[in-house]
Amino acid sequence: MNTRRFLYLLGFALLFVIAPVAYQIDRIAQSLPVMNGEAGLPGLSSKAEVEADELGIPSVHAATREDAFRVLGYLHARDRLFQMDLMRRKTAGRLAEIFGKEAVNLDRRQRTYGFERVAEDAVSQLPADQRSVLQAYAEGVNAFIMRAQALPFEFRVLGYQPDTWRPEDSMLVALNMFQILNGNDRDERTLTLMEHYLPPEVTAFLTPDTDPYATVLLGGADSHRPAREIPVKSIAGLIEEAGSRIFGSAVEPEAPSIGSNNWAVGGTKTSDGRAIVANDMHLELSVPNIWYRARLLYGDTDLSGVTLPGVPLVVVGSNRRVAWGFTNVDADLLDLVRIELDPADPGRYRTPDGWQPFETRTETIGVKNGEPETIELKSTIWGPIAPEPLLGQPVAIRWTALDPQAMNLGLLDMDRAKTLNEAMAVMNRAGAPPQNVVLADDAGHVAWTYMGFFPKRLGFDGSVSVSWADGRTRWDGFIPPDELPRVIDPDEGFLVTANNRTLGKEYPYVIGHNFSYSYRAYRIAERLKEMSRISEEDMLALQLDTVSEFFEFYRRLALSVLSGEAENAGLAEAKRAIERWNGRFDADSIGIALLVEWRRSLAKAVFAPLLSRCAAADPGFTYNWREQETPLRTLLEEQSPQTLPDRRYTDWRGFLLETLRRSAEALKQRHGIELDHLTWGQINRIHLSHPFSRSFALAGWILDMPEVPASGCQSFCVRVLFDGHGASERMVVSPNHAEDGILHMPGGQSGHPFSVHYRDQQTAWVKGDALPFLPGAAKHHLTLTPE
Repeated sequence: MNTRRFLYLLGFALLFVIAPVAYQIDRIAQSLPVMNGEAGLPGLSSKAEVEADELGIPSVHAATREDAFRVLGYLHARDRLFQMDLMRRKTAGRLAEIFGKEAVNLDRRQRTYGFERVAEDAVSQLPADQRSVLQAYAEGVNAFIMRAQALPFEFRVLGYQPDTWRPEDSMLVALNMFQILNGNDRDERTLTLMEHYLPPEVTAFLTPDTDPYATVLLGGADSHRPAREIPVKSIAGLIEEAGSRIFGSAVEPEAPSIGSNNWAVGGTKTSDGRAIVANDMHLELSVPNIWYRARLLYGDTDLSGVTLPGVPLVVVGSNRRVAWGFTNVDADLLDLVRIELDPADPGRYRTPDGWQPFETRTETIGVKNGEPETIELKSTIWGPIAPEPLLGQPVAIRWTALDPQAMNLGLLDMDRAKTLNEAMAVMNRAGAPPQNVVLADDAGHVAWTYMGFFPKRLGFDGSVSVSWADGRTRWDGFIPPDELPRVIDPDEGFLVTANNRTLGKEYPYVIGHNFSYSYRAYRIAERLKEMSRISEEDMLALQLDTVSEFFEFYRRLALSVLSGEAENAGLAEAKRAIERWNGRFDADSIGIALLVEWRRSLAKAVFAPLLSRCAAADPGFTYNWREQETPLRTLLEEQSPQTLPDRRYTDWRGFLLETLRRSAEALKQRHGIELDHLTWGQINRIHLSHPFSRSFALAGWILDMPEVPASGCQSFCVRVLFDGHGASERMVVSPNHAEDGILHMPGGQSGHPFSVHYRDQQTAWVKGDALPFLPGAAKHHLTLTPE
């Protein structure tokens, strides 16, 4: 036994000493995934073969679609069962059953949504062919649960057995993705409070939906929330009013990192006329990775890409005729309906049909090693009552994810799409978290459209919370699929999205209000304009691009205020660091750490006095507008004396110098390194952890991926990788040249820490090395037979 293997086993043995349930070492070997041999799989119409390559990536050869996804369910359970169980439990509000009282608050919040009922209703409304696949997949999962010699170690450590997998559980996993990608009511709460407490011209100035890098695909150049001139008088009044009452914590300068890049280049941009899709989906990174790679072959279908354990779908990938990739739309899919209570009876609320009583239900939260907790939940005709009121009033949650009509497995039909038009028709009708979709076909054409269901609002735009009691304000179903936007083969020869605003005001529907800053999309588009004879390797290199023209603004601003002042202000070291910056977010880049810290400090200092009213009224208020850079730069560029945010300084120069000095001191104290030697990689480090490493002291040493310096940024360069968020996969593929494609992801296929496939893709992902899109030569062979 080699030394590394011995240390792993020793560490694992120590873990079992402190774990709540003893785990016998001989059970470890029994719980390892079985990759070879023969096993029975009930329900198969005929024998299926599973070949796996040296990375454990399976190629499933089956007779029918149902057989293929039955086998996929078996493989998902074999390699990721605990991950699947955790996702369904989290969504349903059943984590306290296995983790105890620490999870009760999360369970209580999750029960608000009634996801269990939503999942049941969604399954009942599915077309027969989708229900058939869902049932086959569940049976594949259960075959593994029933026949496994030993279940994954997490079940033993926590001391419980997984429940039988139901079709509804797959919907719960899908609903978890809805919640991750577009289930937050933060934007509407922020805008509602700002509209209530601030002058309207200040709210409009602080909440634009555009920026100088805007990259729009359809609908004209104008937007619904354009950039505004500074309302100097109103801002000066707010600064005076705030005085020393500053709420810096109410400002979040970095936009959330959930997002993605995708683009498609047509045949006019490549050497042989092929079209190529590139996609890297940015999510919270963990162990195991959220995705599972697979290739499914049945009939004349050949599907390859990434799957989501728990759901019978190939999420992004290629069917040899069409390839596709996603980015989040940042759409507004959730409204908080202001509830008007009956003054004579608080148990009733006003509706278009008069006063109605709240629907109530009682649920019990099971608590491991504790007493169960019973909660009472209220709902309205529009949706459940939110846990937190808004402006002192109850609000109901109207959200597409809670409408069973917006949930389906329509993405399954990508196995049959042969043209861009067929593929777009599938995407426009697929009930999934709404996404920007870029597509390429085997004839060299490219396209962009939307996937998912978007509310069709009447009487309002959804930006702030209003009452729906009079019936004039409401949702009138969803935007018809045929009216969702589409672009095919633009003159530029490529299409790019990166969570930015892609639509102009001429598009007839308001899709959202708070889109991601456009720099990533702009940078990708600028590079593609320059490129010709593009290859898959070129696309991977662009996914790894760390250039940030965005921060050149802050370098120029810093050097301008430091001119002649660096020595006097004690900032000579800071000046040297900033001058050394190479314009990139590379692990060895000097100076960018200070610029990032300074921008963060500036945003808090500039915006906090303007938002003190909101923060004082609601301790939960946070201004984290994704386009806040637009008003921030306008204020920093114009430097009007009346908008100077801190009256202790006589001018903007003094304020900027002092903010820079404090940022430099804070950074130096935090890291104990001279600023002109502090590299970005000493701050930005990759650390992917298993859920257990938070609870067991030794677990992280065994279960987590090694921590290493990382190139990448939070959102202002193409290579997003910062603070536990980043590319959950990088894919580049041309549909009829899949053998030239690239696909890698963090970690590995297996969730078992002693499997050779637990971490065998990690190094390639960290370094940005290409791994093949298609599985390689077979190293393992598993035959599954009908029973």
